[in-house]
Amino acid sequence: MKLNIAIIYGSVRSDRQGVRSVNFFLKKLSERGVDTEFIDPIKFPLPLLDKMYKEYNPEKAPVNMRKISEILTKADGFLIITGEYNHSIPSALKNLLDHFQGEYFFKPSAIVSYSAGNYAGVRSAVHLRAILGELGTPSISSMFPIAQIQKAFDNDGNALNDIYEKRSKRFLDELIWYTQALKKAREKGVPY
Repeated sequence: MKLNIAIIYGSVRSDRQGVRSVNFFLKKLSERGVDTEFIDPIKFPLPLLDKMYKEYNPEKAPVNMRKISEILTKADGFLIITGEYNHSIPSALKNLLDHFQGEYFFKPSAIVSYSAGNYAGVRSAVHLRAILGELGTPSISSMFPIAQIQKAFDNDGNALNDIYEKRSKRFLDELIWYTQALKKAREKGVPY
């Protein structure tokens, strides 16, 4: 079964380090034959939330909202990569996620968190899990925290420590299992 997983990244900082983990997971999913699309808030800037995409006439919605909606709709699941800012997720990620709703329904998500320190963004991951559940894209039980992101991957997304290669296998096995299962279930219909 061919799968499509959208990777949603949350940082717009000038010297963002988490994009290294995006490159790592783009490679890992490609190695498994999974189609991916990368939603980067720098490449798809959105205004601060006033109206959700569904509240616009589609022809009058901002172009980037239409493009993101198309990617989310096509996706079978989501990999969300978040840094930790003041014990929570970056505002750019929250703003991006909140512009959409139905596009997420009955599709699984997985959380990668990171920080420059040793806590690996786990506090933001806990907040993100509640947000994703409310949006209709429940997250898998496993999370992928990355401590000291600046030392974990090179700019091309190559792991600088073998532990990330080993951990990514189980993490992606679980995400792909849920993605396949919910895709099959959606083909039979959804509750609403």
